[in-house]
This record gives sequence, structure tokens and C-alpha cells, in this order.
Amino acid sequence: MTYESSMSLPSAVRAAAARRQRRSGFLYLAASLAFFALVVWTFARTYYLKALFHTPALSSLLHVHAVVMTGWVVLLVVQTGLVSIRRVPWHRRIGVFGAGWGALVVALGTVTTIAAGAREVRHHTRAAPGQVAIMGLDLLQMLFFAVFVAAAVAWRRRPDIHRRLMLLTIACMLPDALARLPVSFMTNGLILAGLDLFLIGCVATDTIRHRRLHPAFGWGAGSFIVAFHVALLGVMTPAWIRFATRMLE
Repeated sequence: MTYESSMSLPSAVRAAAARRQRRSGFLYLAASLAFFALVVWTFARTYYLKALFHTPALSSLLHVHAVVMTGWVVLLVVQTGLVSIRRVPWHRRIGVFGAGWGALVVALGTVTTIAAGAREVRHHTRAAPGQVAIMGLDLLQMLFFAVFVAAAVAWRRRPDIHRRLMLLTIACMLPDALARLPVSFMTNGLILAGLDLFLIGCVATDTIRHRRLHPAFGWGAGSFIVAFHVALLGVMTPAWIRFATRMLE
């Protein structure tokens, strides 16, 4: 190797790293855009285009909940888009606002799902057991969402960790969107399969591209998959239904 070629090696390494970074950024932007499209599609009848479908009116709480959740999905698209066009300073400024918005997501998500369960239980409806089961899953999703966002904020100076944790917040909302797909054959098993496919697909793509499993994906996605699988079985048991029903009465 000549002296000149050895001197150019660091710049070549940096250029290769920059190319990998741009390709990696495409994964996060594509996932955010796909999730945004899915949310608009699945909630069109009950919220975004409800005037066209004449669906039942929503309570004030549900309207606020919908605005907060929609805002988070929009923030994901904006933030991943800013990084993809190398507007990192803007990304960081908006991130301060986004951290507070994430807290709103947890608060509204928790209050809304508990209120829905309490309404069915106190009216002794046939849907009460199912709503209580859904409440258990939604609370788990909000717990993981809070952990992922808090960890992403704590690791904001480590972009490799930060962006992977933020991508995992999509998984915390994905089951609710999949459950509302306008198809007649949707089951819990298919929702679970869709969640697994999303997480495994993201982790596999990232691992193949970087030739290693990143710890943020390994621990984050792994723990969420295991917890959700276990919870899906647990919330269907009579023990959980009885316990949650008593708590909501």
C-alpha cells in the first residue's frame, strides 16, 4: 500500500459509514410512513372519515385520545424525515417537544383503555370480558411505550440506540391498528403474527445490513415479543377477567 492510499483510507471508511447510515435511515422512514398509512386506513371509518361513514359519535375523551395518538405518528414521520434529509439540529429541537408528547400518549392511552373497560363492566355488557382482556394488553403496550421513549430520551446522544428504540414504539401501537383492519377474518392469532412479522422483519433487516444484532433491538424487541405473547394468554384467563372486573367495578 502506498503512502497516498493509506492516507485516503480513513476518508473511505467514513464515506462507507455514511452510506450505511443513509441506507439504515431508509428503514426508519419507510417503517414510519407505512405505519402512518396503516393508521389512516384502519381508523378512517371511525375517526378520520367518520362523517362519510356515519359511524357513532365519539366522546370528548376519545377525540383527545385520537388527536394525541395521531400527533405521535405524525411526529415519527417528521422526525425520521428530518434525519433522512440531514436536518439533525431541527430533529433535536423537535425532540424536546416530542418527549412531552410521548408522556401525553402514555397518559391518554392509559386513561382511555381503563375508561373503556370500566364502562363495559359497570353496564354489565356482553363485551365486558373482551374489553377487560383488551385493557390488559393495552396497558402492557403503554408500559413498553413509556420504557422505550424514556430510554430513547436517556440515550439521545447515542443515535444508534435512540433511533432503534423509537422504531420500537411503533410495535406498541401496531396491535390496535391491526385489530381494526376492515377484514372479516382478523383474529388474535393474525394480529400476533403481524406484530411478530413487523418486529422480526425490522430486526432481521437491521442485523443483516450491519452484520450484527444491535443490543437495543435484541433486548427491546425480544422482551416485547415475549411479554406480548405471554400477556395474550394471560388476559384470556378467568383469573385475570375476575381480577380486572373487580378493580373496575
